[in-house]
Amino acid sequence: MAKRLAVFVYGLVSYLLFFLTFVYAVGFIGNLYVPKSIDSATRMSFLPALVIDALLLLMFAVQHSVMARPAFKEVLTRFIPEPAERSTYVLCSSLLLIALFAFWQPVGGVVWNVTNPVIRNAINAVFGFGFALVFVATLLINHFDLFGLRQVALYLARKPYTYLEFRTPLFYRYVRHPLYVGWLIAFWATPTMTGAHLLFAVLTSAYILTAIRLEEHDLVIVHGSKYQDYQERVPKLIPSLAPYRAPDGRIVRTPGSAA
Repeated sequence: MAKRLAVFVYGLVSYLLFFLTFVYAVGFIGNLYVPKSIDSATRMSFLPALVIDALLLLMFAVQHSVMARPAFKEVLTRFIPEPAERSTYVLCSSLLLIALFAFWQPVGGVVWNVTNPVIRNAINAVFGFGFALVFVATLLINHFDLFGLRQVALYLARKPYTYLEFRTPLFYRYVRHPLYVGWLIAFWATPTMTGAHLLFAVLTSAYILTAIRLEEHDLVIVHGSKYQDYQERVPKLIPSLAPYRAPDGRIVRTPGSAA
């Protein structure tokens, strides 16, 4: 029982760290109410700052992709309890994001700057919508499973873990990756695009496009022809106007979701 409780506490701490990191990320990218943001004062020359920022983003991208691969998970679970695997992934991602926040170096320069207050407020609203979409998208596909809490809670309760079935609730009926759409909106929607922000947006966007390919490869393995049909009928990032329907003509939805 002590081991199960320890794994649950580990998962809970990992989740809480993720949540605090997510909230800080809103302030970091949006330059809102945080001690150090993406556009804080420049502290070093352009080239060293550029190299440091690129390395920080590369470290996060490599960790985020490698630790999500089934082969890595198989090796990792030889050393830690399997229910703690997802929490470990979340913990490592959060720690690397914290390192990015701490060591990020603004590089100076302004690509565009919108001065009209109405348009600035509209762009900031779109930025907020992007982060809201990210959070809602995680709730639609089981937020607590995605961030490891469901796994450790089931382990504590001595219940077997069951994989989530393939579903397409709400936004997922119109676009395959609403979570990534939200991230892209949040990264690019800014009234003042600085050199540092542009670097961040370009590199994270490139990573997202790569991550989608890797993720969809795994989803086809898990869900087979169901996901292949979904790929053929639903756009990757640009929403369609018509909802996804299963091959038999039904709209695939979660129980209780809106029609």
